[in-house]
Amino acid sequence: MENVALIESFSEFKDDKLIDRVTLMAILEDVLRNALKKKYGDDDNFDIIINPDKGDLEIWRNRIVVADGEVEEPNQEIALSEAQKIEPDFEVGEDVAEEVKLVDLGRRSILALRQNLISKIHEHDNTNIYKHFKELEGEIYTAEVHHIRHRAIILLDDDGNEIILPKDRQIPSDFFRKGENVRGIIESVELKGSKPAIIMSRTSPLFLEKLFEQEIPEVFDGLITVKKVVRIPGEKAKVAVDSYDDRIDPVGACVGMKGSRIHGIVRELGNENIDVINYTNNVQLFVTRALSPARVTSLKLDEENMRAEVLLKPEEVSKAIGRGGHNIRLAGQLTGYEIDVFREGAEEDVELKEFSDEIDAWIIDEFSKAGLDTAKSILEQDVNDLVKRTDLEEETILEVIRILKEEFED
Repeated sequence: MENVALIESFSEFKDDKLIDRVTLMAILEDVLRNALKKKYGDDDNFDIIINPDKGDLEIWRNRIVVADGEVEEPNQEIALSEAQKIEPDFEVGEDVAEEVKLVDLGRRSILALRQNLISKIHEHDNTNIYKHFKELEGEIYTAEVHHIRHRAIILLDDDGNEIILPKDRQIPSDFFRKGENVRGIIESVELKGSKPAIIMSRTSPLFLEKLFEQEIPEVFDGLITVKKVVRIPGEKAKVAVDSYDDRIDPVGACVGMKGSRIHGIVRELGNENIDVINYTNNVQLFVTRALSPARVTSLKLDEENMRAEVLLKPEEVSKAIGRGGHNIRLAGQLTGYEIDVFREGAEEDVELKEFSDEIDAWIIDEFSKAGLDTAKSILEQDVNDLVKRTDLEEETILEVIRILKEEFED
């Protein structure tokens, strides 16, 4: 009965769906052979017979009979007198098979065997989990919030696998409660020691691309191709789409009637503002489209240095730059061009920094963030609009307007 504890350990895992029966038996044999090597120095001459269903385990040691006093390898050879104790008919040169009981290995070895078996099965299980999730890298996955930590959320899937959603892979507006389902892409899978570390991301551009695939049938079917995605997570994104079928309007198909198709994606991403743009190989046209919703008056490309000089009407400049500079930054990332914006009639204008003697630098910076970097760009705006577009108080804005009117309009 000394093999019961070991077989029980084996039986604990034999119904595990991630480990097949043949693999389990191979693991048990490997553990036993390691124990035999430690005890006898070699395991080549041992036969191991396992029947996990019945709890049977047999170990047989095969040795050659040699004359008494001529045993040189005790593990490989047996003296004639010892062999004849097993079976009186044995003669020199014959093979002897003798059963080895687990108890012969010692109690400590049996306990070590059990621990080693459990460890090997867990190791195999972890390897399978690693391979499974490695194949899912870049795919959308859903898991449940199990534990909320300061720097990460720990998720569990239906199989009890642990998935990590780090703070920097969460959209700034994300707020999850325990038990809530979370969607993201499997960004990376690494083995740390023997345990797989599965990292989920909701900020990756690939997550947005996969959401398009999942939510828009034409993208899923390959009728519309997502050419490129750029994002400022939770704030703004630009998605370039194309179709090889002239009958399909890729932008219209992605957005849907009154935004019905893209609404679910926007909601998933914390109301991220998504611009869907028709892709084209015509760089000039692509840069123009990328600056949407601003309307470009004219465009000059420097293809060698990947720069674009864009001329805009004064009222279009702030649209091109966008809140916090998001629009122009994403347009540059989408097209690969560094975009410089110029205002029509700028030769009659004066840059705001020219008034640095009278206006504090931090106030000038606040206006610049809103795309207002000249005297005219500010004077052409309504005071209420300036309050909404900047973090400045109305009194501060009125004082700036007074200074500009005195200096610039005179």
